[in-house]
Amino acid sequence: MILRVFREVFPLAQPFTISRGSRTEAVVVRVEIESDGVIGQGECVPYPRYGETVAGVMDQITGLPTSFTRQELQDLLAPGAARNAVDCAMWDLEAKLKGRPVWQLAGLSEPSSEVTAYTLSLDTPENMEAAARKNSHRPLLKTKLGGTGDVARIEAVRRGAPGARIIVDANEGWSIETYGELAPVLVRLGVEMVEQPLPAGEDEALTDIERVLPVCADESCHDRSSLAKLVGKYDMINIKLDKTGGLTEALALKEEAERAGYHIMVGCMVGSSLAMAPAVLVAQGCAVTDLDGPLLLAHDRPDGLKYDQVGVHPATKSLWG
Repeated sequence: MILRVFREVFPLAQPFTISRGSRTEAVVVRVEIESDGVIGQGECVPYPRYGETVAGVMDQITGLPTSFTRQELQDLLAPGAARNAVDCAMWDLEAKLKGRPVWQLAGLSEPSSEVTAYTLSLDTPENMEAAARKNSHRPLLKTKLGGTGDVARIEAVRRGAPGARIIVDANEGWSIETYGELAPVLVRLGVEMVEQPLPAGEDEALTDIERVLPVCADESCHDRSSLAKLVGKYDMINIKLDKTGGLTEALALKEEAERAGYHIMVGCMVGSSLAMAPAVLVAQGCAVTDLDGPLLLAHDRPDGLKYDQVGVHPATKSLWG
């Protein structure tokens, strides 16, 4: 088994801003695994919020032994971006070697298109209204928020896209008092849920309030080991392969979370279609799909995912799986 690792940069179509800062490019790590002349590939997006760097992730991957199985990988690397890229590359390799798509290998139903959210970057109300109007044809908009001024932002987005469904993401930028003030207003404006309003590790207060606006765990939920700490706080979880450490754990987390009664959202970091392709399999039948990463790039990979009026489509064999 030959393993190769690459650092790749994708300029963004426009600056992308959340409550923690802005960026103008997506820096990803791509992995190739070759066996018997066949190459499988996967992509991850190292995330500083979780203490990850591109160099550190690449070091984790290059430090792996020369031979291991996908199941052994789950113990060789902790959940996170490094394991995600390798895990997805191994799924892709197995599919190519066996001549069967990943969805069959994983025992899933044949995937179809899923409506995906499109993310509006945190900005002034005026700019967010203009962005919403430009994207008002999209059925589901996800609006980045950050606390002060959020009501004006959502009012502006609603004016710009009166017919769209809206969800919001606070990226740990609220307090419990902010939630109490904003939630009834956002519900009145037709917002369906908020992602991670409170900082992870400081979300105990969510158990003591009436959650009039459903709350989704993002930074507070990584893999199956996270679920026990979410009880009574959250109504939904956001599954991201860069948090779970790959497709293997993502599918297991989805199954266990559904049994526990959580609604499921499948999200992404800002990356190319190669990172989104495995997540499309996890997103099948979920309450919310948020796999818009390639739509935020100035250019995607060749043979990238197809996006149209019915959503994001499963990958072709030329891309992944």
